[in-house]
Amino acid sequence: MENQGIRDARTLGMPKMLVLGLQHMFAMFGATVLVPALTGLSVSATLLFAGLGTLLFHYLAKGKVPAFLGSSFAFLAGYAAIAPNGEAALLPYACVGVACSALLYMVLAALVKSFGTDKVMSFFPPVVTGPIIICIGMTLANSAINNCTGNWAVALLAIITVVIFNIWGKGMFKIIPILMGVLVSYVFAALLGHVDFSGVASAAWIGLPVKLENTVFSLFGNCDTNLLISAIIAIMPIAFATMIEHIGDICAISSTVGENFIEEPGLHRTLMGDGLATALASLFGAPANTTYGENTGVLALTKVYDPRVVRIAAVFAILASFCPKFAALISAMPAGTIGGVSLILYGMISAIGVRNLVENHVDLAESRNVIVVSLIMSLALGITFSSAGAIVFNVGAVTLKFSGLAVAAITGIVVNAVLPGNNFKFTSNYASGKKKHH
Repeated sequence: MENQGIRDARTLGMPKMLVLGLQHMFAMFGATVLVPALTGLSVSATLLFAGLGTLLFHYLAKGKVPAFLGSSFAFLAGYAAIAPNGEAALLPYACVGVACSALLYMVLAALVKSFGTDKVMSFFPPVVTGPIIICIGMTLANSAINNCTGNWAVALLAIITVVIFNIWGKGMFKIIPILMGVLVSYVFAALLGHVDFSGVASAAWIGLPVKLENTVFSLFGNCDTNLLISAIIAIMPIAFATMIEHIGDICAISSTVGENFIEEPGLHRTLMGDGLATALASLFGAPANTTYGENTGVLALTKVYDPRVVRIAAVFAILASFCPKFAALISAMPAGTIGGVSLILYGMISAIGVRNLVENHVDLAESRNVIVVSLIMSLALGITFSSAGAIVFNVGAVTLKFSGLAVAAITGIVVNAVLPGNNFKFTSNYASGKKKHH
């Protein structure tokens, strides 16, 4: 039976659908543009490839899944490992690592298509993915504190605003607490004279969103091979966590809409769409993409599930990417605002990992589970905050650096697969809300 929400959307008419599309863009906006603000990537390229990536995803998913693809926070740890201070010369190397991580999406999509979702997912149980997600947030918390120290008053205002709108917000405002935290603290900092708007004044109103020197293609003929290989090794394993995040998001969208998108158009198609969108964005200097929970919240709020509304939001994002003055306004965001908002966001990433363990009833009374979790967390945090910040190997003339998250992810997956007692089973019926992981 055709979904009622889709039928209702067709009676709205184009003006109302445009308004709904703007609402979806508004919902994804705060989190999506925060990623380039945190990493040093291009805001304009971020918006362009969020829009293009969403359209590509919809094409590969047969236009059936009302998902918006925005910037992924999970890969922030990868960018920080390669370009800790947002160095423009180092970011293209990180982008290569992210683009290569998209290959894992293709591999998983092929495996799901060949062997089925349930069998493939048995290698990625919550006892592995939960601790990895926890560590992604914890490894980033240090940078959030450093930003907060620039102006704790602005940072605290951002934190308080996010909390207020998240807990007591009504309607649309409850879905965009991050954006409200950015806006309120940004205006406060501007009123205190702590924001330099000179770059905004000099920026053009219209311009191209992508510059060659910010893309992966700038490395041709001028590439540090050691750094390139290290970036790939350090960042690729993060995809193990983001692919699980993707599956959770598709399940959430399915439950919201009332259709099982895991089965039709199929998880292999949505994984491929997300992976290719991430690869495309990374090649042109934009952050990795991921399906956005904020937009799932809008679906639940409006009860309008027509994917065309989300595609309209994607077009609006593309149009916004051609305004350099707007990008300059984002780049002028005070460090206190970034610190306050990111402090909550990074904590939320870790909290999602904890929820992953709790909701799936991971039994930490079992020795094998304790071993898996302890190895992942000790390796991820221990290596990340060690003096070297990575495990270094010399293979001939090539120096390889394995990040803490990379070592932890690989170790966790292997140890969990080897130890007896791996009885996790994923059921695709979870997508329709009939069953949960067990």
